[in-house]
Amino acid sequence: MQGKIAVIGGGSWGTALGNLMSENDYNVTIYALEQEVVRGINLYNENPLFLKGSILDKNLKAEFLEKFKGGYDKVLWAVPTQFTRETLKKMGSLLAGKSIIVATKGIEINTGELIIEIISDMIDANLSILSGPSFAKEVANRKPTAVSIASKDKREAEKWQEILSNSYFRAYTTDDVVGVEVGGAIKNVIAIATGICDGLQLGHNARAGIITRGLAEITRLGISLGGKKETFMGLSGMGDLVLTCTGDLSRNRSVGLKIAEGYTLEEILKNMKMVAEGVFTAKAVKNLSEKLNIEMPISNEIYEILYNNKNPKQSLLDLMNRPLKEEHA
Repeated sequence: MQGKIAVIGGGSWGTALGNLMSENDYNVTIYALEQEVVRGINLYNENPLFLKGSILDKNLKAEFLEKFKGGYDKVLWAVPTQFTRETLKKMGSLLAGKSIIVATKGIEINTGELIIEIISDMIDANLSILSGPSFAKEVANRKPTAVSIASKDKREAEKWQEILSNSYFRAYTTDDVVGVEVGGAIKNVIAIATGICDGLQLGHNARAGIITRGLAEITRLGISLGGKKETFMGLSGMGDLVLTCTGDLSRNRSVGLKIAEGYTLEEILKNMKMVAEGVFTAKAVKNLSEKLNIEMPISNEIYEILYNNKNPKQSLLDLMNRPLKEEHA
């Protein structure tokens, strides 16, 4: 074994990455809230709640989150964005000064902060973030995957690049933390839009238009926050956006499909085991874009559909009838 790593959060993504590192010969323990997750991983090498059907490495272990007592120099953070601050209030002192890679994507609703900003508010640690086109199920099933790892400290990014990379998982490094965060967060909102588009059978032309103009929105906001334009053309930008908008394993796209079928947001969330970050990010993006005066029409319509019960067909008409303009104005 090459060293000990803790994974905080036993959802599908935390489990898949924990399994990956375990297969890379690290001593990995996943800290989870759910009894089914802890029991399933320890007794049956499976996460029956969030990653059912994927056989996990026999050396991967799980423990209840409340039993985390520190003792790890390296930590992978996989707690959903809206629960990150509250979780850190309980355990942040145990993580101070550690090397932490964040696998969560999203923007906090109340503050408009990106995930690494939230963590930086709470603790002083060496932070990196991982993002890119990567469904947890496919990583757990050892399908070829490429992602980005961003950190302001090049050595930190390279350290995690070495830990995570193997014959089916390839990580690239970058120093554009903001760009990687923004791309990973807002693509979930655009994926809800493409789900609605596909559910209404509006065609491939419409879907391609939403993805492309959605990327324009992501890029505008990202650059205004300090991200680099080229990041949004890469794995954590265009790559993650295309996957999440078109893949059948996308939770956010599935929310859009259900909206198109006539289900309410309350009904959809009630029947989902896993978090669809785009639902919460839509509200955060609405607040942030208005604060910064950034035009994000697709994201704004998704907010209206989710939270004000706007008819998706009316949203389509409103988008198509906006004032004509230059593409790259």
